[in-house]
Amino acid sequence: MLTSTKSGTPEKDRNASVSAAEVMGRVMQHDQTWAKSEPTTKAGMASCIGSDMSIVGNIECKGPAQVFGRIEGEVRASDLQINDGAQVEGSVIAQNVTVCGRVKGTIRAVRVKLQNGGAVEGDIFHRSLSIDENSQFEGSSRRVENPTEPSSSVEAKGAQKKDKQGPAPAPLPSVDAEVTAGPKH
Repeated sequence: MLTSTKSGTPEKDRNASVSAAEVMGRVMQHDQTWAKSEPTTKAGMASCIGSDMSIVGNIECKGPAQVFGRIEGEVRASDLQINDGAQVEGSVIAQNVTVCGRVKGTIRAVRVKLQNGGAVEGDIFHRSLSIDENSQFEGSSRRVENPTEPSSSVEAKGAQKKDKQGPAPAPLPSVDAEVTAGPKH
């Protein structure tokens, strides 16, 4: 392929004359850059559920994970990204959860982000929650100090509030008692 330069003399297009080794070098640099920008584990990259995968069962990942496919069951990870087109039906428990796909179930995470058209149908227990304007959320959210602990539920919070109220107040005297006693002058 020939292109002209400012001097007007034809010059080979630089992209056309790139050797296979140079292309591989560029690809390797790109992959290394991507690996650095994504969550990393000791092995170097996040665990991944591919777009062509469908899993029924519980998943526990010690490090970060990305979901591109479909999961029916509980998902646990340190950081979890549910990408566009991905679906999770079940509980999600992680330190950080980013939803760009769909979740139907309870999310328990310190930081939850719904972005890029992500959708959640269910309850979210969190310390921090952000929802982009293009995202959808149907359910209830509750801010709790330790959202990843199973005791951080509505029922447990309700029981704690009842305990904090103290003993029940003494019953008020009835109106009939005042009438029979007569007026107090």
